Amino acid sequence: MNSVHPPVLVVGAGPVGLVAALTLLQNGIPVRIIEKDHHPRIGQRGAGSWSRSLEVYNFLDVSEVNSLGKSAPPGRSYKPGTLEPLKYSPMVPHLEPTPAIPFHAFKLMGQQLLDVILRRHLEKFSCFVEMGTELRSFEQCDEGVTAILAKNGISETFDTKWIIGADGAKSIVRKQLGLTFLGESRDDIQIVTGDIRLTGVGLDRVHWHLFGNFNERGLSLRATDEIGEDGDGWQFFLYGRELDLTKIAESEELVFETIASLILTEITFKKVVWMSDFRANIRMVNKFSEGRVFVAGDAAHPMGAQGLNSGVQDAFNLGWKLALVQKGLADKSLLETYSAERLPVISEMLEVTTSILDKVTTSGDLSAGRSPILYMLGINCRFSTVVLDEFVTSVERKPINAYGVLDETHLEAGDRAPDAPNVLQVGGAELDTTTLFGLYRPWYHTILVFAPSLADATPILGALEAYDKRVVQSAVVLPSSASVTPVACPDLVLIDREGYAHSAYLVEAGQTKVFVMRPDGVIGAIVHGAEGVKKYFSKIFLDA
Repeated sequence: MNSVHPPVLVVGAGPVGLVAALTLLQNGIPVRIIEKDHHPRIGQRGAGSWSRSLEVYNFLDVSEVNSLGKSAPPGRSYKPGTLEPLKYSPMVPHLEPTPAIPFHAFKLMGQQLLDVILRRHLEKFSCFVEMGTELRSFEQCDEGVTAILAKNGISETFDTKWIIGADGAKSIVRKQLGLTFLGESRDDIQIVTGDIRLTGVGLDRVHWHLFGNFNERGLSLRATDEIGEDGDGWQFFLYGRELDLTKIAESEELVFETIASLILTEITFKKVVWMSDFRANIRMVNKFSEGRVFVAGDAAHPMGAQGLNSGVQDAFNLGWKLALVQKGLADKSLLETYSAERLPVISEMLEVTTSILDKVTTSGDLSAGRSPILYMLGINCRFSTVVLDEFVTSVERKPINAYGVLDETHLEAGDRAPDAPNVLQVGGAELDTTTLFGLYRPWYHTILVFAPSLADATPILGALEAYDKRVVQSAVVLPSSASVTPVACPDLVLIDREGYAHSAYLVEAGQTKVFVMRPDGVIGAIVHGAEGVKKYFSKIFLDA
């Protein structure tokens, strides 16, 4: 360890803890990350990443999730007791990428591989997960937190400034904080899931195979090359009230027998690589933090379906705020917005996933109830105290709909920032084509000044010069008709050659409109000019 203790201790090294650590490290904040398990977790577990999470990985420059992740195969169900197809159905709604939504996709990547990729990114910052290291307890005061850790039976006292608990559904951090756990456990929904190596006559690796049904007895099989060899790796789900799933989860032989009873073909079983008994635990904390200690992911809301995706987004929301406070650039009160912004999202997410579960149990169809809302692109924090929109009056504001459906004809502060490709960057030695997403990064705010001409933008740019360039960057976005002399461009100037940026951000011809993008890819402000930007930053920075 360094002689100076890292100011942040992350407890739990699953994807949520790793994203929290990576966000902080990219912001220049040293991190110590511990994991009580002695060896990295194996298994696919929650393998699906939806669009909003793919955007988070993109901002963190973790391109592998999108490039290596697999698309969901089409589902194929069978007539009872046969391998004769009954119907084909998409397992997720299919949507094509657009200029504003380049990651309009659902990608499958097991957590075992995702963890490896994220750990490699941490290691670029000389940050290594400390395996077999457990948090026993902690005490906090106004100045910091003292944690008691244990490794190989040896106790360690560790002083730090902040703790992030990403330590799962049985979180010691949550229990120590004494947070209220709201919600219910659904005993009517139980699943045994895991990874298995097998080969079966007539079982192709192109489809997501569905046998039986969700209510009586059923099996889901999805091929994955992340485990096994010679094309024998699968992720499986067993479900149905007629099965003794608690007993099955304790025996590899019973898993083999149950699968064999549901697929009437010749199967060669090799090994259950990993499995777990899952019950629908629809719960969430009453708040995401207490003092200098935070919870994220399953530690805050241990629910399946979109739990991992929501947890990654928790971590990304918290990371930039904690970094600014630790650097002394923002007041501690900014951290209160982490809980305030995420609670409504998670509450509504649980309602959405509960509705899907109810439709699955009613219909017996595992693919029932899926809709584009699951892509998470409509998630917003329009209601947040630290967003500012000068183009929306309080009369226009509607009730909180934090887990909303994306409406590309309407854009407010607090919404997800859209992308725009084929934007020409001028002002440097060479002309370069970029995307707006290529500008957004977790360590600074990005101000986009849409203006008819560079002359219209110049007064605003002059007023923005006062902001710290380490945490704020500015760019002018001009229409394709604007004439620009590269030599006369001290700031980043972008030509919206095909109009994608103006279209996505709903900027009309001849209009001047200023957007402030937060480090987490959320629109923090939509304002008329420099005064609006100053008003927004007064909510964020100490000396703005």
